[in-house]
Amino acid sequence: MTGEAARVRQMWHLLEPLHAVLYYAPAAFEEAAALGYGTEERWASYFAWRAAPLGAAGADEVVRTFHSFAPATVAEYVPVSWATAPPEAVLAGRLRAVDRSYRALFGDRRVEGADFAEAAALARRAAEAAPGLGVPGPADSSSGPADSALGPADSALGPANSALPWPDAPHLALWHAATVLREHRGDGHIAALGAAGLDPVESLVSFAAVGAARPEVFASRGWSEQEWGAARQRLQERGLLAADGTATEAGRELRAKVELRTDEEAAAPWRALGEEGRVRLAELLGEPWLETIGSGMLPGENTLGIGKV
Repeated sequence: MTGEAARVRQMWHLLEPLHAVLYYAPAAFEEAAALGYGTEERWASYFAWRAAPLGAAGADEVVRTFHSFAPATVAEYVPVSWATAPPEAVLAGRLRAVDRSYRALFGDRRVEGADFAEAAALARRAAEAAPGLGVPGPADSSSGPADSALGPADSALGPANSALPWPDAPHLALWHAATVLREHRGDGHIAALGAAGLDPVESLVSFAAVGAARPEVFASRGWSEQEWGAARQRLQERGLLAADGTATEAGRELRAKVELRTDEEAAAPWRALGEEGRVRLAELLGEPWLETIGSGMLPGENTLGIGKV
């Protein structure tokens, strides 16, 4: 990994937990319930929170932009989400959820203090420098590799989030910047997977094969045993997977290239911020990162491979 790639990945690791509180914090589930979403499990609110910047998106658009979820899983929650609450109500609700969650995690004085304001200003500078990226077009995951052609940039999650108004409160602006940057990175990751000839389910199988997480962790994405098995077979035929499901040397090399291209696609905001600004932001994020991880709110093993890649 190059020095720049390592720095880009470090910033992702620092910002991702600050974004992800939306999907796990008790206050977020309370706000989701107030909007009318079921909270017995997290998926009803997850799909609403994350897809709302796209507007009243249909299942096909969410399948494409989220990439890793089985179409049947998406169809269970989208577009019915918008019958429960319209996207504009969801967007307002997620800011209320983050406000309450950050105040519970860090305290009123800190979120209203100078460090959060400085971090928000730096993160916003980086986020505003994120270029729009396209994402691979729809692919039939049952038949082979994804089409590597890129779709319209304005229908990707990074641009959709960056088009939203910036919150005035610094702690909410910090969360919004973290969200723009992580979705910008995600759009680039999808492009990298498409360029590697990996369809959505193959992307997960190959990621599990290099030890990013146990295969059971990826079950949340909704692929059937048959779909998972068929993807394993296709990867074995390409020489990327061994018979026991672990990655071959070629499989590890391909995934390393995917992660490196992802870092390269995500680098522009950090180049724009500059090394001094990036180092200062990393310093400011260190304590909130530790507190968020230490809260026990987030899962210890995740489908993003944080801490493993």
